[in-house]
Amino acid sequence: MTVTVPAGGPQEALLRRVIAYFAANGVGDTSLRTLAAEIGTSHRMLIYHFGSREGLLTAMVEAVWRDQQELLDSLLREAADDPYDGAWRFWLRLADDRAFAPLFFEMSAAAMQGHAWASALRTWITFWTDRLGWFFEEVGHPTAQARIQARMAMAMTRGVLFELALTGDRATADATMAAFLQSTRPISRAG
Repeated sequence: MTVTVPAGGPQEALLRRVIAYFAANGVGDTSLRTLAAEIGTSHRMLIYHFGSREGLLTAMVEAVWRDQQELLDSLLREAADDPYDGAWRFWLRLADDRAFAPLFFEMSAAAMQGHAWASALRTWITFWTDRLGWFFEEVGHPTAQARIQARMAMAMTRGVLFELALTGDRATADATMAAFLQSTRPISRAG
């Protein structure tokens, strides 16, 4: 099930309030009535825009994924001379957003448990692995190595983000990610 949410309209504004609420409070088994009361709307309005709780949650997963994809693309374009700078700035944005990790990991758990509304995360993970594989090829890694680097980067980022969400130790998280990114730079064969 895909729920297309037009950018800039009332449906998107409502979805942004939903995402903010769930990021701060978790999804759990929150009913549409409870959610509506918390974000200042009616459950009928949520049904009108999203069809059902599952439709709303599906739209949320898709919006979060799209936001992250657009952010990474933007940062990599801005850092065209040094894609590692773009990757570093992407990490900083993820780490700065205290609400992203808990929501991402809750959505991930729902996908692991087979909830249809979170199933898009499987596509998300595949997309990101492919995108990172392309990144590592672009900076000079051979194709096979780039794919491995992409999987390692995905695992490392999730692990460090998870630890940061649990401990709040930003200095250690940043140092870990900086060291990891540095370790993935291709070895120069010049000279």
